[in-house]
Amino acid sequence: MTDDRPRIPPLPPEQWPEEMGQAIAALRPPHARHPFPPRRDDRPKGLNALGTLARYPALTRAFHTLNGHVLFASTLSPRQRELLVLRVASVRQATYEWEQHVVLAGDAGVDRDEIARIVEGPAAPGWSPLDRAMLAAVDELLADARVTDPTWAVLAGELDEHQLMDLIFTVGSYDLLAMAFRSFGIELDDDLRRE
Repeated sequence: MTDDRPRIPPLPPEQWPEEMGQAIAALRPPHARHPFPPRRDDRPKGLNALGTLARYPALTRAFHTLNGHVLFASTLSPRQRELLVLRVASVRQATYEWEQHVVLAGDAGVDRDEIARIVEGPAAPGWSPLDRAMLAAVDELLADARVTDPTWAVLAGELDEHQLMDLIFTVGSYDLLAMAFRSFGIELDDDLRRE
């Protein structure tokens, strides 16, 4: 970005349209497999992202239906999901997405060493064959919109069809968010800034 200001500035919560409540509720799928993050004052709230999305509640609700599945109803484990999301954020240099998901990755059991290695990618030492293939799949999808046959063979040897489909849609969903957040100029919230 060449400008320090957001291209689409976030609305403060008191200005969110009434429809935004339904748009946020769409994040909660009817048959969640994974727990929702705890609501505590010390957790990031995502107000700059949500405030920007509050400018278009109908679009937000539609996207949140997909994103709610990816976050809470996916057949992938939360740890697997966060490896994928953080690799997308790293490759796309999506700072907002990265900082938000470092917190969620910690909740899912991804340790600091693994988070650092995600930046290095699938070639970094220490990954299991499945983790390496998942990270490679992210790189391949972002580069060529297709998982290569060797990577697919490793993934298909460990994951069932639903998990394979969830993997592709997770990468796509967070690639879309990276594009949106970077293009809109969404700034880090104070509760996401590291000292």
